[in-house]
Amino acid sequence: MAGYIIKHELSPSDKLGVMYRDAYFDVSDSGREAEDIAVSSALALRARKAPPKAPKVFLSNDCSFNCAYCGCRCSEDRERYCFDPKELAALSVAAAARSGQGVFVTSAVYKNADYTQELIIETVRSIRNDCGFRGYVHAKVMPGADAELIRRTGLYADRLSVNIEVAKSEGYARIARQKNKGNILLPMRRISDLIAEAKAGREKFAASQTTQLMAGSTGEDDRTILTLSSALYKKYRLKRIYYTPYKFEKPARGYDLPPVSTPRWRMRRLYQADRLMELYGFGADEVAPEERPFLEEDLDPKAAWALRHLDMYPVELNTADYETLLRIPGIGTTYARRIIEARKLCGLNMETLRRMKIPAGKSGAFYTCGGAYAGGLKDDFAAMRELLAEAPPPEEEGSPLDITEGCY
Repeated sequence: MAGYIIKHELSPSDKLGVMYRDAYFDVSDSGREAEDIAVSSALALRARKAPPKAPKVFLSNDCSFNCAYCGCRCSEDRERYCFDPKELAALSVAAAARSGQGVFVTSAVYKNADYTQELIIETVRSIRNDCGFRGYVHAKVMPGADAELIRRTGLYADRLSVNIEVAKSEGYARIARQKNKGNILLPMRRISDLIAEAKAGREKFAASQTTQLMAGSTGEDDRTILTLSSALYKKYRLKRIYYTPYKFEKPARGYDLPPVSTPRWRMRRLYQADRLMELYGFGADEVAPEERPFLEEDLDPKAAWALRHLDMYPVELNTADYETLLRIPGIGTTYARRIIEARKLCGLNMETLRRMKIPAGKSGAFYTCGGAYAGGLKDDFAAMRELLAEAPPPEEEGSPLDITEGCY
């Protein structure tokens, strides 16, 4: 491996200072005994845990790229560093031990993509072999990294990622001139192919990959973002797409761009829409139709869809299939499974729903149970919208919505 340098000698506290956490159920009534069993079984079904947020460690912030939005860009006047891989490995394992969530090793593009990737390989190799760490390791892949280096990185990591960043390929020339469609998608394709080969038993390799996309970097609407996301999930079998707000707040040398700050509430809606597509079977055209290409600030995407399709409500919980149950605002995968499982044992009524802890507030306006309807708002669109509307969370830095897994 080529040599490396540390531009500045950092104190232990300085080195620790570069560690960042990622800001991320119908059958006829079979009697009371069957109903009790149904309720008990339903309550045993729990929602899936949120994905772990592994601490993020940076190999180097000395970037050779000049991306307008990035704090590591080469034109930015700041102190630079590059860690010794073995030293970073030891710090990574210590950070993983404190968090109990593994570690995410990332970096700016130091010198060039392949040189940086070699340093990342040596770091994750040392984490595994020198430090004996067997927990979760996520490693970044540099834009345009050599295919063999990607393979070697995946021998030691559980997950890999290369960030697509922009929703339109012309965005690279506008805000990230050293990046392009090719040096992002080719590594993504290589990772996808190697994951498939590993699953077929041909070689050990990382189990999954993710990417990151900045919303608002090209003035695009949410329909454009979600259409791209849907394609990326299908083509490259991504485990997750992370959405971050594009911010350009001060001049960057070599760029003439107006100040832009994408509101953080938009990330919340994009994540909700993303999960609707990946977990609930919605299409991008459904959550962001051509006539309404932007998600709404005061309505979550499923509530907005329901208001556009009031003709299908109320849904009868004793007869609706699983996919239809998922179209009820407030009913997610866990509640839908509870309903499906419970009604195998008894007919459902409002009291059964209460005991199963199925929500009746906002959801109640969209279903009947045993013919009973407690919503009272079916023909009042304004009242239905008011019922579903919600205030967006405050625009706070470092909120749980900031679950990015990329460079600065």
